[in-house]
Amino acid sequence: MEQTVQSIKEIEIVLRNPEDKTDTLSYFIDIESTDFNLRWLELLKQNLKNNLHLEKNYCWLGWADSPRNAEYLCRQINQAIFQINCFNSTNYWGVAGLPSYHINDYFSPESVIQSGEVGNGKPGLRLNHEPMNRLHRYFEDLQGETWNISRYYKLADYDTKWAIRQLNDLCHELESWVLSNRKKTYEPEWQRPSQITTFLNAPRQDLQDKDYELFLKTRYDRELGGVYLHWAQVGKTQFEVFRDENGADIDAATCSAINSLKFYSGEFDIEWGRNINEQNHEWHAREQRAFREWLTRNGMNYNDPKLSLGYIKIGQVNLEKSFGTEDFAVILKKLSAHLDIHQIHADGVTGTFDYVWSDDNYKQMQIDFLRPGYDWSKNNA
Repeated sequence: MEQTVQSIKEIEIVLRNPEDKTDTLSYFIDIESTDFNLRWLELLKQNLKNNLHLEKNYCWLGWADSPRNAEYLCRQINQAIFQINCFNSTNYWGVAGLPSYHINDYFSPESVIQSGEVGNGKPGLRLNHEPMNRLHRYFEDLQGETWNISRYYKLADYDTKWAIRQLNDLCHELESWVLSNRKKTYEPEWQRPSQITTFLNAPRQDLQDKDYELFLKTRYDRELGGVYLHWAQVGKTQFEVFRDENGADIDAATCSAINSLKFYSGEFDIEWGRNINEQNHEWHAREQRAFREWLTRNGMNYNDPKLSLGYIKIGQVNLEKSFGTEDFAVILKKLSAHLDIHQIHADGVTGTFDYVWSDDNYKQMQIDFLRPGYDWSKNNA
């Protein structure tokens, strides 16, 4: 019987040099026309048609030479904490019957980066998970879950809502930067840069039962230029908890942070690091074996698709067409000079994003865009 070949949809991403906006670079994503991919593509096109705000201050993660380095990110975290503490001092939360929530913490490169063995027995700098876990817990307390928003968040003013959201984004961005920065020092070919393409107020749909089977195809393998479904909800995955807690068994505190994926949106992540798979990388296979053992000890089944253990791959960057090569170092160099998404062309629909995260009015631009959701949450407190 002759096999049917799925048609391919092509998405073009136009990047530009944020310091010279006439200097552009395009790359092309091939999307196989499966049922799930087409549903995802319709949501992406809806985001573009509705001119949703592309979240440029949470887009390029793990780029060691980015100006959004440890010093910058720690400064932004401290500013967000200061805003939250200022709002707490008004006693608005207290009058509404909520306990005071003052964050007595300060983040610096010295507090989040520590010396130690970083690989192959070599000394170097690595992430200190303890302060990062505290930071994520502040966010979880103040924001709540996607389906159960905290009253702290609902009752906060515009600037404080924005600051609460920043705690999560900055936490993950800083973790990614520290990893790539230390890799750059002793194994530059194993830096893990990525692109997180998210839109403010992006509509979401419930994952269908059949969609969960897609997690079993890719698991935790990643490909250079691989395009993966974005995790469109708040919380930590089982794999993140396993890594952050160094394989320690789940307790009441860590259990509350874990959730499996419920939704999908027209958003996507791109892996710009080298291929990683269990077949060819023993360190990855060893970690996955330890993860499977950890799941079993904690009463979870690795083969249960509803746990969403892994990544749903929705496409692949055509590296040869886009860059003329599949060489990681060459691609990294080309991309590093163009870390600003200017346009997205998807199936006849174009979105243009003529702003950058360093614009003086960028924070206010985001607050203005989020204002309807902010007002809704306050009116439903």
